[in-house]
Amino acid sequence: MQKRLIGFALIMLLWGQTAAASTVLVVGDSISAAFGLDTRQGWVALLQERMAAEGFSEHVVNASISGDTTAGGASRLPTLLQEHKPKVVVVELGGNDGLRGLAPVQMQQNLSSMIEQSKQAGAEVLLLGMQLPPNYGKRYTTAFANVFSDLAREQQVALVPFLLEGVGGVPRLMQADGIHPAAEAQSILLENVWPQLKPLL
Repeated sequence: MQKRLIGFALIMLLWGQTAAASTVLVVGDSISAAFGLDTRQGWVALLQERMAAEGFSEHVVNASISGDTTAGGASRLPTLLQEHKPKVVVVELGGNDGLRGLAPVQMQQNLSSMIEQSKQAGAEVLLLGMQLPPNYGKRYTTAFANVFSDLAREQQVALVPFLLEGVGGVPRLMQADGIHPAAEAQSILLENVWPQLKPLL
């Protein structure tokens, strides 16, 4: 009887480790938190549906917070990694840093810290890039956009160069604020992410 109990406990422990390692953790801001929408309409919810439809068993945890910055994400990440033990970490942060005019070098340091922490926890990383409107000035917008490509190259992680590709600047695909994608745009965001995410699963 005791041997059975030990065997059962071992099976449960191994199952727990497998389950924990089968999590996709999305750490983002309002774009991934589906701001202004029912969360079931957001691209992260659609990602869970796509994965299930294609036979992937991973569970998606959406730890995105509207208004979050790279500094906020970097401070939250250790607890999230410990709690969820993800297989893949999707980082979608930086937009609010840019809108506030924060220094790109600081944003790069924060994102680099998140990538390193994720790798140390045994997770693959997918970085979702962002771009700013031209009214922020060419020098700043170029430096901002380069942060993502530079990090992906230096840290050898997967990259979606611009999450809002095909969506940003298209009025019918944006909410009234001109910043957040509408419900109709969420499937496009997913299509931008999926080719880079799928090989990591």
